[in-house]
Amino acid sequence: MTEITCFFIGHREADDELLPALTAAVERHITEYSVTSFMVGRYGNFDKLAARVVIDAKKRHPEVTLTLLLPYHPFDRPIPVPVGFDGTFYPPGMETVPKRAAIIKANYYMADHSSHLIAYAWHPASNARDLVEYAQTREKKGKIHVENLAGKVGKSSF
Repeated sequence: MTEITCFFIGHREADDELLPALTAAVERHITEYSVTSFMVGRYGNFDKLAARVVIDAKKRHPEVTLTLLLPYHPFDRPIPVPVGFDGTFYPPGMETVPKRAAIIKANYYMADHSSHLIAYAWHPASNARDLVEYAQTREKKGKIHVENLAGKVGKSSF
């Protein structure tokens, strides 16, 4: 991916109180960091909120694209491109990953191949938090920029 890409990761039970902080973060990533490509999954409310915010931002920034991350091979689970999205992406090498680990593996692939991560992670024992901690170790090496919105909506970030 040659574009500046931002991936989203967060807890599935995120609610609408997150929308103002998420909207501001997406706008900041577009205007300050020149992000043009956003990638999101589809397995929780945080993903739905993130997609909604980017679809809205695309109205103001037509250069922005939104891609759906597919953790399962499209042959096994055909997924049409959802309304508002510009395409789908299935990470290379995922064919041999057991289905129970596919979402986690796809998320780590994106953490390794994105320049930015917008997160909403605060649960002490969760895959989202583990991924954010992993991305933060990459951030210390200058490989990714991580923004965790948990602290901005009254949740304690770590």
